[in-house]
Amino acid sequence: MPLRGVITFRAVTREGGVFWLSDEPMLLPELRKAVLEANLELVRKGLVLYTFGNASGISRQKSLVVIKPSGVPYERLRPADLVVTDLNGKIVEGKLRPSSDLPTHLVLYKSFPTVDGISHTHSEYATAWAQARRSIPCLGTTHADYFHGPVPVTKEMTDAEIASKYEENTGHAIVRAFEGVDPSAIPAVLVANHGAFAWGADPATSAHNAVILESVARMAYLTLSINQEARAIGRFLHDQHYLRKHGKAAYYGQPKEKK
Repeated sequence: MPLRGVITFRAVTREGGVFWLSDEPMLLPELRKAVLEANLELVRKGLVLYTFGNASGISRQKSLVVIKPSGVPYERLRPADLVVTDLNGKIVEGKLRPSSDLPTHLVLYKSFPTVDGISHTHSEYATAWAQARRSIPCLGTTHADYFHGPVPVTKEMTDAEIASKYEENTGHAIVRAFEGVDPSAIPAVLVANHGAFAWGADPATSAHNAVILESVARMAYLTLSINQEARAIGRFLHDQHYLRKHGKAAYYGQPKEKK
């Protein structure tokens, strides 16, 4: 009989992903599985190449973060490979180095208390907007369904910010871009000259939002290629689409079961 808090992993293949069972005792086994699945979802949806990108999740109760290890190919990832750190970046469990973007994730978790999962990608269209240092305007209702405003882009970082604690300062640049903006209402950002970060209430939602971000980035690019004079949709239509899905009186989808 397995011990409490111990999860067993061995390779099990199913359509849409690979799951692992192991005899090694590990912290936060369920969060590890969720973070692994979020990372694999980025691969399945074509948002990452090779070892680009990463996804993480946080246990608010234990103040611990689980994140992809640095430079490990996705096809080789197992739950035991994921790294557990505290909110200061100290490794609590794991034999591999955590993602080099860990400090950025930690700043966001500390600054955005409603965020429990983060995904970072260099997906093609979102990154193109980031490299152009332009926010993504809301040109249609697909964007409005997920983002209650344009997806912002950070200001360029100074040489001093890059030279000292670059990844941590990337997080601070993101936080500054959300001054006066609810990160839950616009769950993504473009880091100037770099790439995209998306987040959500759990790792799966962060990956989902990263996929949607790439889609609306592509739509916006195509729209402006067809019509350079295209403008953002009206506020009333934008609100209608966002609030019917995320507002207090939301009616999109099926009613959630009461627990």
